[in-house]
Amino acid sequence: MELIKELIRDGAIFLIPLVVLIITRLIKFVLFYLRHNYDWKFAFQHSMSYGHMPSVHTALMVSLVTTVGYYTGIKSGAFAVAVVIATLIIDDATRLRVYMGDLGRYINAIRKKIDLDEKEFPRLKERMGHRISEVIAGAITGFLLTILFIYWIG
Repeated sequence: MELIKELIRDGAIFLIPLVVLIITRLIKFVLFYLRHNYDWKFAFQHSMSYGHMPSVHTALMVSLVTTVGYYTGIKSGAFAVAVVIATLIIDDATRLRVYMGDLGRYINAIRKKIDLDEKEFPRLKERMGHRISEVIAGAITGFLLTILFIYWIG
């Protein structure tokens, strides 16, 4: 067991966020499955798309920032880069993709109004970004899982 912990400790800055990403995706899938009447097919088709609870991108980036800060220190250049990238990705999830979803909704309304063929002009996704609550849940999930793994590997 100690050998496994040592191997994990050596690659912790990469491995911990990766494991947090996988666990958060699983949590997202289970929540989506439960919220949509236990429909496996629907859950597999839609749960891993953009949006929904919790924000996997946010969990990953908060985990990365926390791991880099813990192992290299908050005064390191790596920590500064991690914070900047995390800020860009979380901002993208909450603003840019929300605008893309709004545009999809407008285009879908226009397509329907002028009665375009849906096979030639398929319906666009309208739910692209994250609500603030989904981002907060992703941040909490990423932080808590990261702290748990850091504690576990010592």
